[in-house]
Amino acid sequence: MTVAREHAETIGLQALTWLAAHDELLPVFLGATGASEDDFRTGVGQPEFLGSLLDFILMDDAWVQQFCDTHTLAYDMPYKARQKLPGGEQVNWT
Repeated sequence: MTVAREHAETIGLQALTWLAAHDELLPVFLGATGASEDDFRTGVGQPEFLGSLLDFILMDDAWVQQFCDTHTLAYDMPYKARQKLPGGEQVNWT
């Protein structure tokens, strides 16, 4: 199943709300990305920022499972959504 850009942004927004609800994980995201709490609040309308949220969640299989279970998504949906957001394109090195 392919993901449309609009659906990818919706999944990114779900990632934002999921991460905001995890008090122990949100500071890890902010520290890893250098984003501020203000950046987090204003990132809602920025597809690039939503992509960075998905990148972060995709770093750990347990986070992917928790996120997907919370939002009733297939476990490959965060990855598929990430591919449709800016910076998520497949890189061709040849």
